[in-house]
Amino acid sequence: MHIDDLRACGLSDAQAAALWPRIDKAMALPPAERFLELARNVLTPDQPFALHQLLYKTHSADGIVWAPSKDDVEQAHATQLMREGRFDSHEALHAWSATERPAFWQRVVEKLSIRFQIPSAQVVDAEADPSSVHFFPGSRLNIAESCFGAARSAPAIVYQREGGKLQSIRYGELLRTTRQVAASLRIMGLQPGARIAIDMPMTAESIAIYLGIVWAGCSVIAIADSFAAEEIATRLTLGQAQLIFTQDVIVRGGKALPLYERVVAAGSPPAVVVAEGQAGLNVSLRRGDISWDEFIGKEEIDAEPCAPTTHSNVLFSSGTTGTPKAIPWNHITPIKCAADGYLHHDIHPGEVVAWPTNLGWMMGPWLIYASLINRATIALYYGAPTGADFLRFVQDAQVNMLGVVPSLVRTWRATDALRGLNFGALRALSSTGECSNPDDMHWLMAQVGYRPVLEYCGGTELAGGYLAGSMLQAARPACFTTPALGLDMVILDEEGAESDSGEAFLLPPSVGMSTELLGGEHNAVYYEDVPTYRGERTRRHGDRVERIGPAHYRVHGRADDAMNLGGIKVSSAEIERVLNAIDGVGETAAIAVAPSAGGPSQLVVYAVLDRPIDDLIIALQTTLRSQLNPLFKIADVVTVDALPRTASNKVMRRVLRDQYTLR
Repeated sequence: MHIDDLRACGLSDAQAAALWPRIDKAMALPPAERFLELARNVLTPDQPFALHQLLYKTHSADGIVWAPSKDDVEQAHATQLMREGRFDSHEALHAWSATERPAFWQRVVEKLSIRFQIPSAQVVDAEADPSSVHFFPGSRLNIAESCFGAARSAPAIVYQREGGKLQSIRYGELLRTTRQVAASLRIMGLQPGARIAIDMPMTAESIAIYLGIVWAGCSVIAIADSFAAEEIATRLTLGQAQLIFTQDVIVRGGKALPLYERVVAAGSPPAVVVAEGQAGLNVSLRRGDISWDEFIGKEEIDAEPCAPTTHSNVLFSSGTTGTPKAIPWNHITPIKCAADGYLHHDIHPGEVVAWPTNLGWMMGPWLIYASLINRATIALYYGAPTGADFLRFVQDAQVNMLGVVPSLVRTWRATDALRGLNFGALRALSSTGECSNPDDMHWLMAQVGYRPVLEYCGGTELAGGYLAGSMLQAARPACFTTPALGLDMVILDEEGAESDSGEAFLLPPSVGMSTELLGGEHNAVYYEDVPTYRGERTRRHGDRVERIGPAHYRVHGRADDAMNLGGIKVSSAEIERVLNAIDGVGETAAIAVAPSAGGPSQLVVYAVLDRPIDDLIIALQTTLRSQLNPLFKIADVVTVDALPRTASNKVMRRVLRDQYTLR
């Protein structure tokens, strides 16, 4: 490398001359330390990213972009657990957590101060099949109680509306509203076990409603606020909801988008409607529906004691048949959320956690439990997270842990949205929902002063991750560093042999792993025809994973016919069902194609037409957005005379994926 290379990155002669001696000095260090020294003491967010890329590609050992400092190690929760167990490495800690699971999970519930009204005599039913293990059998608890371990005066939520100012709600206030929601449900006649839907954006009210439903011993039917009426109806039916909480409208970019209107069009049960703003409801209510002010009373009740297997939440994830899988969480499941927050994201009491998400997706409840059980503060921005306004909120709220979706990072990069902001409070970021692009994640780390992006991959049926990052392990962009503590996984090739590249299979049991599906065959979905590994039965997950060297992993999308689009899991069958109904479309096949450089999957549709259709991609896109989800975007449409099929007439989507190249 020469000083001219610095000029080629966009530096002036004076800037290049001033920087060159500092870069040259770093070259005297051992190769493994050179880029880390440059990242910590030479590179800054206001320098051209081309310079960061040049120095990274030239001087990074094994692609490492960040390594924990002494302070990172000293304050990490995982370090404390290692010292208590006398483990000399994170790898040793993981091995213990995966082989001595009762001891690990007992230690976790002690660290998290999980409240049991009646404790269990054992951590796990040792006689149960691994696919149907129940943790803490015989106990009684209400997991919502464990969300209120912080001081009543500590901030539980900080939030901001578009164009508004920061506001906060303290733990004592949130607890009072939670208890009032539960009491008001009882007054309405809803008893423990009732299923109650929430179709709302992530707000202070929706969090109190969520916790109040759980507090009452009822079960939340979680529906994402972006779904069209037909998809809302499907989830209400699958969940058998008796009541729904919703909001009149959603404000995004200054525009009021209808929500209550879609809930009504879905034929919902009676609704409690929250006003988006301070001026009251923006809609007229149908007969039988009531406003939030009419619903909420001053009476409070204690938390309902529940068996550990009592449902607390029903979430939906895509099935390969086109019908969403209804996955129940119970009162033990959220311990997994809090454990990942404690050990992998290293969330500390008093810290501020922001993660743009929704209660209809796993990360919504995850954010509640991972933050509040760890006595942290949830940061909520009520507007769109795509622009500088959200990032200014992150700055002003002094966010310490920021969750992202890779497509969101790509948008920030394209608009240079982080420029001029100060993220000095950030200790770490985390990325989940879809495959990360290494270059985008390096850009993000460079923009926040080289704090790590901890990759995090899992699912609704796990209540957290099976692959993750750690504040104790060096990071490569878009790479994972460890299987999640408390469980294990193996990569198997198509012949079922262990491999460095193939499909990820999990080794049950673990807290958080689902054991049932509402109206579905759980064993058929996760355990039927799975390979064994060293005599153990594995559990199907469906991701394609590659091991990179001894210490890193990369995920390459789905091995089945599901896909992640903008952080939302959806099946090919769901998309095809909607598109096949278009007049003139004979049949379609939807596939997810990974860009050659890595990153979020792109939706490609193969279409067999009965007749020519003008502006085909527009017609398909419009239908997809109106009938399924407005966040889904079609990258390309390919018309064909016929789709490839097996002898049993199944569409061979894998053949289409293998032959397609993004244009």
